[in-house]
Amino acid sequence: MNKKKLFIILGIIVGIIALLIGSYIIMLKPVSTKDEMVTFVVKKGDSKNVVINNLKEAKLIKSKYATLVYIILSGSKNLQAGTYELTRNMSTQEIIGSLASGEVIMVKKPTVKILFREGLTIKNYMELLAENTTLEYDTIIKEINSKEFLEPLIKDYWFLTDDILDDKIYYALEGYLFPETYEFYEDTTLNQAIRKMLDITSKKLTEIKDQIDNSKYSVHEILTIASICEKEAKNYEDRTSVAQVINTRIEKNMSLGMDVTSYYGVGKELSENNITSKELEDNNPYNTRVVTFLGLPVGPICNPGLMSIKAALNPSDTNYIYFYADINTGKLHFTDNYEEFKGFKKIYG
Repeated sequence: MNKKKLFIILGIIVGIIALLIGSYIIMLKPVSTKDEMVTFVVKKGDSKNVVINNLKEAKLIKSKYATLVYIILSGSKNLQAGTYELTRNMSTQEIIGSLASGEVIMVKKPTVKILFREGLTIKNYMELLAENTTLEYDTIIKEINSKEFLEPLIKDYWFLTDDILDDKIYYALEGYLFPETYEFYEDTTLNQAIRKMLDITSKKLTEIKDQIDNSKYSVHEILTIASICEKEAKNYEDRTSVAQVINTRIEKNMSLGMDVTSYYGVGKELSENNITSKELEDNNPYNTRVVTFLGLPVGPICNPGLMSIKAALNPSDTNYIYFYADINTGKLHFTDNYEEFKGFKKIYG
């Protein structure tokens, strides 16, 4: 064999070895950048293969074979039985190190369950979080709006876009935290809590992603419309009609003229019913009652539920332009006639 052929063969061998080493290193990296906590149990008598299979099923490692090779090479002979708290952003080396040393065997930490209702705002949610955990409201309400906090989230969640970084938006994640009952550790971090909520939002929105992708609106606009529907109407049918009115008014180049946006714009709750005439005309990026304000508010005005999101995606097949709420029952009355709308005010106002 001549030297040229020998060098070629050696080069191929070296290339293959380098490729295998590179693949091995990649397979040992964390499965995610999220610090999502996972409870993992190693039973007494479990073999290394059983533990590795369980780690793979729990989506804590990328490769069973790379993990086995690492255990052999690292000399981690004994993986101790116990219950562990692991996170998805731990590397294989860190996970095996923990199981081998037993240093992070879990001590049961106290948890709290918090119900976040539809139609509440980020401020409401953060107040509940602060009341029930060790987090401090003043700290987290500032942190949740910082770019350092938001940019990693935008990277990790498909429905979060740079739209939420608009300086005019009061709270960047308004509208994106899905209403649900959540269980948190009492000493949870804000990042852990928000990611847990965004994981549920991701699950809910992914189920209707085809509709979202086929909509003429962006995700941010859909959630903005949904948040208005959530505040304006109590049932699905009325919410689809509110969505239709919004669409029609935008198409006709009319201001939306919706009081719920006025309340949010000046930081008041609709239930307080104490907004002033001056505040109703306040020129802020949410107040659609201002005649010269055309289009949607700069962002959502609350966190809507799935019913409102679906209503935003499926507006009713009607031609309404106006609606008025019965002051006693909250029932909405719709019309495409301005004179009839004025009549509603006399009857139901």
